[in-house]
Amino acid sequence: MKHLCIAVAVAMLGAICASAADKTWTGKISDSMCGAKHNTSAEHGAKMMSDRDCTLACVKDHNAKYVFVSAGKVYNVGNQDFAALQEHAGHTVRLTGEMSGDTITVSKIVMPAAKKKGDGI
Repeated sequence: MKHLCIAVAVAMLGAICASAADKTWTGKISDSMCGAKHNTSAEHGAKMMSDRDCTLACVKDHNAKYVFVSAGKVYNVGNQDFAALQEHAGHTVRLTGEMSGDTITVSKIVMPAAKKKGDGI
């Protein structure tokens, strides 16, 4: 009986650890004001901006937070001080982190590999 209890406890601990593991998603680094869609002419006095410039301006000038947009869903970023957020603002990236609810704690951000001619479509 004692061995069975230990085995169950170990199995439960393993399941908890597995659910907290980092995962990777592909999506875009945006800001909490714009979310999935940038409307730069309305937000920045009719000034057209790239998604990157809009994201950086919203974070700097309007105290917006970085968010991650993947498959049309907007996720909060738990660690706003992660350096690569600013570096990749407005870019489509592969983001790795741990999700809890609708918040991702980022551990890694990389640009996806460029497709070679003849690949894909």
